[in-house]
Amino acid sequence: MTHKVLLLPGDGIGPEIAAQAARLLKACQDAGLDIEVEEALVGGAAYDAHGDPLPAETLDKAKAASAILLGAVGGPKWDKIEDLAKRPEKGLLGLRKNLGLFGNLRPAMLYPQLASASSLKPELVAGLDIMIVRELTGGIYFGHPRGIEERNGERVGFNTYVYSESEIERIGRVAFEMAQKRGKKLCSVDKANVLEVTILWREVMERLAPEYPDVELSHMYVDNAAMQLVRAPKQFDVVVTGNMFGDILSDAAAMLTGSIGMLPSASLNESGQGMYEPCHGSAPDIAGQNMANPLAMMLSVAMMLRYSLGENAMAERIEAAVGSVLDDGLRTADIASEGMQTIGTDAMGDAVLAAFAKQ
Repeated sequence: MTHKVLLLPGDGIGPEIAAQAARLLKACQDAGLDIEVEEALVGGAAYDAHGDPLPAETLDKAKAASAILLGAVGGPKWDKIEDLAKRPEKGLLGLRKNLGLFGNLRPAMLYPQLASASSLKPELVAGLDIMIVRELTGGIYFGHPRGIEERNGERVGFNTYVYSESEIERIGRVAFEMAQKRGKKLCSVDKANVLEVTILWREVMERLAPEYPDVELSHMYVDNAAMQLVRAPKQFDVVVTGNMFGDILSDAAAMLTGSIGMLPSASLNESGQGMYEPCHGSAPDIAGQNMANPLAMMLSVAMMLRYSLGENAMAERIEAAVGSVLDDGLRTADIASEGMQTIGTDAMGDAVLAAFAKQ
């Protein structure tokens, strides 16, 4: 069966790194992968062309795809759009909501070649391999009522933090199953000493635990989890948490690896369809300068092959190619270090493709 892949370059450095992903997908096709790739607009690029960050045509193509690859969205060019629903980020949120992409997988894995690039001591991060499972379509980012209104003569902003049992159970099962495939340790992060929503979160996780007797479940308050990520990050295997806490903790964990430019991510729905994207943003300050690190985007292709297309061998081949390039001392500016050769986006893409061909 032919897999349909939708490539959404987006904004900023998105088109540059998406171009390297497209080259990698072509190499996978040449190696025997049966895929069909098409592109569409999203984010600021879609707003400029159609006045909408998520045109109906893009959404239709996304719904029909086996998997979606996204570059990045947003940038200061669109910050002054008064209608918040038309800003680039709404295109990304719209895809998540319309496709039911509730389960966000954010790995924080340190390639041994980059241990010196971390802001922590190498001995604290050497061998780091954490998977953060973040609930993506609920919580305070989507809760209602929300808004800004006048009360007693002053403006008041308000948001609603809400989770249902079914939403918590759904993401909990993803996390427990992920832990079963890894180190069999799951840490659920909440704020159950303050927030009733996370009292329920903890209760649901405890209720699920007996169904996964091979997984060791623990709980941690989010403030302590943030501290522990910096103090002793290798204590974690799989971490599961809600949307807002996961947003913050996954970025903190990403920087333990030396560069957010190295990390892919996946957002999955219940049917196994996923959207895959680098953890970094659109980096408009370096867009068009052939400086962006394409490795997170290329590793997102590997995640897509593994989690949505069931092509584990091809995914491992890509990951091995990235490791080989790092072994050769090639670095983009964000991961550059003394004694290494600093190269640009296109050259890094060339190097990965050459290594992929040799695997």
